[in-house]
This record gives sequence, structure tokens and C-alpha cells, in this order.
Amino acid sequence: MKQILIIDESPLVREYLRLKLDVENIEVITAINALDGISKIRTQVPDLIIMDYYLKKASCLEVLKQKKESPNTVNTPVIIIAQHIDQSRIINLLPYNVKKVFTKPIKIDALCTTITEILGIPFGIDESPGIVEVHVNDNIIFVEIAQGLNRDKLDLLHFKIRELIVLYKIRLPKIIVMLSDIILGFADGLNIQKLLKVILGVPEVERQNLRILTKDAFLRKFIEEQTEYDGIEVVSNLQYAMDGLIDEFADPAEYEGKEAELIEEKVLSADTRAHGETIQLRFKAEAKSNRKDIQKIMSNLKIAVVDDDFMTQELIKFTFKSVGSSVKIYSDGDEFLADGKAGHFDLIFLDLLMPKVDGFSVLRALKTGEIYRPIIVLSAVSQRNTVIQAFQMGIKSYLIKPLTADAIFTNAMEILRSSF
Repeated sequence: MKQILIIDESPLVREYLRLKLDVENIEVITAINALDGISKIRTQVPDLIIMDYYLKKASCLEVLKQKKESPNTVNTPVIIIAQHIDQSRIINLLPYNVKKVFTKPIKIDALCTTITEILGIPFGIDESPGIVEVHVNDNIIFVEIAQGLNRDKLDLLHFKIRELIVLYKIRLPKIIVMLSDIILGFADGLNIQKLLKVILGVPEVERQNLRILTKDAFLRKFIEEQTEYDGIEVVSNLQYAMDGLIDEFADPAEYEGKEAELIEEKVLSADTRAHGETIQLRFKAEAKSNRKDIQKIMSNLKIAVVDDDFMTQELIKFTFKSVGSSVKIYSDGDEFLADGKAGHFDLIFLDLLMPKVDGFSVLRALKTGEIYRPIIVLSAVSQRNTVIQAFQMGIKSYLIKPLTADAIFTNAMEILRSSF
């Protein structure tokens, strides 16, 4: 049996890798810091070492030096995981038989592929369709699932939720699971059970604080007919789901007939705290495929940016320059409306707060003129009422500043793929 030593101070990383590797009949040894790792290297003879670059009580290089000094482990291959690492530091790792350096958040399928290449042990990765996105807004954890229930990504979801609870310091987590385009049947029963198990397996999560947002009749019936899921509410309206988590006396009758308006909402936060995340829910192959597909869509695409913030303007221009899209900048709503070319754009980025004509005025003007284009709102305002009002006026997504190029590109990609 092969042995892998994992040296990482994050219990989530150690726990997830142990879970994944145990299934593949690999013995896992864990170390909670550098000194513990050095001790395990001296007493064990692992076939592979996976370690974090940033460790306490001793440096990563000190661990590697101790490994090199031992005749039993001098040739042991190493995989390094780092939050960020520059090229010069990577070069310093080469004399210690470091085979690969992964930056966080980790793409688990790429890590498994590397382990297979080093140890010659094939990994079983679920390649069935499935996209899982998790984000936090207004202290609610939103889980968006599309295309299908991929079991490997469901395993990762458990650890991602636990990680976000710590990062955002959420004392009593409230979760909305959004299954927008999935039609399920009896064959999906085990995967539905797995989805609920991984979420309810998070110690801080209570059933009454979990909402399942779906239009799928089978999923609703599956959950409502099993007593083990008592307390989990299945809803078809996002506003009711949010209000119900905040106000236990929310009346469902007030939301009847509004399902179609709000079922597809996406409220993404680009909060800078996300830099501490370690787990990536998108797989490497999937990311490559998505970018290739979207380049076909975005070639010669016409994009409008209506925002008075120079940094936002430059960020969006930079994001779409490499895929052949043309980006036109408007510094205020009046300038955009006066140009009279709103209907010529394939995608519009719109700020809500501008000095002359604000974003809501632009949305009203477009609706009056019967101009319906995909619109992504960019705003520093995250209040629930503002978000809901914007969606009711026909926007496709709501991104909360500060923004990142990756969040902008990914969000646009999903919207454009569904629009073309």
C-alpha cells in the first residue's frame, strides 16, 4: 500500500485529502505543522509528500532540507501547495525533488492527476456534468448547482461551506441551494441524498436554516416525503427564501406567481476575503473547456460599460481584450442613453450609483424603450432590497464591488452561454 504524508495546517485540506485518498486505498499520514512534518519524515518512509508552502514553527525549506538529509526520503517526490508563490521561490524548491507547485484554491482533479503520474495509481474522478458555485452575500451562503449532481463536487461542497463559515465568521449559517436548470428523477435519488448529507454534515448548519430553491417537482416531492429532511423548506421564489431565513413569519402567499422573476438570480460577492480560500470547485479540464467555448462567443462581441469608476472601466477592458471583444466606456447613465446605441450591445455592465443618471434610471429607460439586453450590475451596494429591485427590473446578475477579473469573466461567460 502506498503512503502519502500530508503536511498542512488547514484541517479542511488534510481532512478532504484523507477522505479522497482513503477511497483509493492509499494510506494517509498527516502532520499539523512543520515540526510535526519533520518528525513524521524521520519515522515514516512516505512514497509522496504533499505540503503547504507556508508553515509555522519551521519553514517549508527546513522541512525539505530534513527530507534531503535522510537517505530514506532523499528521493521522495514532493507536491507543494501555496496561497501565492513567486518564480524565484519555486526555483529554490527544485533541488528537493519538488515535482509540482499548486496555488490555492486547488483544482482537485489536477492534483489527483499529478498524484497518478507520480505514484502510478489511477484515481476515479466523477466526470459527469455538474457545476457548483458557492458565494456569500448578506451573511447567506448561496450554493448554485447547474447541469447535474457531480459526486466529487458534492464532496468538495461540504469543505467549501465549512471554509466560508470560518472566512466570513458566520456564527449561524443560513444556506440557499439553487438548482435552476436541473430536472431530476428516481435515478438521482442517491445523489440528492448525498447533496443533503454533505450540507447537513456541516456542524453549524441547522435544517430550519436550509432552503432548496427549485422548480423541479420530483426534487420537491423527494425532500417533502422523507421524515429525515423535516425542517428543510423547498421553495420556488428566491425573495421568499431570503426573507424566510431572515424573518420566520414571512408569508408564502405574498410571493405566489413570482417564481419566474427570481428563480434565475445570481448574486455574487467579490469580497476580498475570498483570497483565503483553499478549495476550487471548478475542475481544470472544465475551466479550459469553458474558456475555449466562450472565446467563440466573445469573439467580436460588443460590450458596454456604464460606470463612473476608472478602475472598473480599466478592469473590464483588460478582462475582455484577450478574447477579441470590443468594449465601449460610458462614464454616466446620461452619456449612455444619449448615445442611443443600447440595443447594439451584446452585454451591458451597469453601475447603480452614478452622479447624473443612476443605474435604476437607465434600467427604466431601457424597459420603456423595449430594449432587452443582458445586463450585469456592478455595485458596492449589497442591501437585499436593492438587489431584489434590480432583478425585478430585468438584470441578469449582480456583482458586488470590489471586483476581480475572474469573477467578471466567469459571470459574463455563464450569462452569454445561456443567451446565445
